[in-house]
Amino acid sequence: MQNFDYYNPTQIVFGQQRLNELDNLVPKDAKVLVLFGGGSVKRFGTLDKIKSSLGEREVLEFCGIEANPKFETLMQAVVLVQKENIDFLLAVGGGSVMDGTKFIALAANETSKYNELLFHGFEAVPVEKALPLGCIVTLPATGSEMNTFGVITYNEQKYPFNSPLVFPKFSVLDPDLTLTLPKEQIANGVADAFIHVIEQYLTQPQNAKIQDRFAEGILKTLIEDGAITYKDNNDIAARKNFMWSATSALNGLIGVGVMQDWSTHMIGHEMTAMFGIAHGRTLAIILPSLLRERKDHKREKLIQFAERVWDITDGTDDEKITKAIDKTESFFNSLDIITKLSHYDIDDNAIETLISNMEKMGLTQLSETGDLTLDIVRKILVAAK
Repeated sequence: MQNFDYYNPTQIVFGQQRLNELDNLVPKDAKVLVLFGGGSVKRFGTLDKIKSSLGEREVLEFCGIEANPKFETLMQAVVLVQKENIDFLLAVGGGSVMDGTKFIALAANETSKYNELLFHGFEAVPVEKALPLGCIVTLPATGSEMNTFGVITYNEQKYPFNSPLVFPKFSVLDPDLTLTLPKEQIANGVADAFIHVIEQYLTQPQNAKIQDRFAEGILKTLIEDGAITYKDNNDIAARKNFMWSATSALNGLIGVGVMQDWSTHMIGHEMTAMFGIAHGRTLAIILPSLLRERKDHKREKLIQFAERVWDITDGTDDEKITKAIDKTESFFNSLDIITKLSHYDIDDNAIETLISNMEKMGLTQLSETGDLTLDIVRKILVAAK
């Protein structure tokens, strides 16, 4: 296990009927901008509850943050924040709204070159201050409610960014606020959270026992209660476990002191940018083929994954690996996620364009060891057809 620092100041407010506590979470004198995506926040009464909970504070609204938040849209919010002297940002939604709000928080005190905030990859954005923000989660998936990362679409490419200044001050995780989600979004959220764990766990042996066992517990919970949540909208107990799993998958704890991969995400980002396929689905399409291609590279951890997560104890090591990958793909299929590129009309020409875009973005040496080249990406995508 490598040396590490771990710090996470986000207050989690978890459970049912917690929105009425907003009055104690947001500064009393704050001028608040509530940010959200579509009309469901209004349609299902969530916005009214939020505004009521905020009491006498001055509250403004910004609607229209896309499922893959666009730089141009977010800049409209930045203009509003600067014009109205907003003190506090409140993101209501899933990862896209939260990511967009983080960018707005970083951009709010800048005066020019806003797009350059996106060109630092996973290194911290070089700004000195950001607006404080809080989150109300209505779509469990990304873990953005308890971390410092975001992904923004700029010039039809997806750019990750990171800053410790955008740790949410608090995040409200109320499972009741997720009850109106379409089943497809639940499936996407389960897949997204599952693969967040995989990217940090399925790498190389590092004798990081705590991280491994936390990761395995999250994976098993997603397999159990993620599936139940998808099938049974009324099982609140399962929904609570799914919701906390999605947050725990990317709040930093299981990733400290260990190598991390993120190849599946880098390929998936390009697929979403090019074809508009939901993020969680792109990951589910790519991961099984990636694991089959990289089974020798990840051999020891794949055996551990098979035995501890899928309870596969019979057969040779090679048979265990094969069964574990097959079970993983079947799990995604059980959520009605089709894991073949042909279903999405992605052919050889589209694959070549995707690879070309990755090269332009500098995504040429992926994986925890930097040896996953674009030639290997091509093999992975062809195998996923």
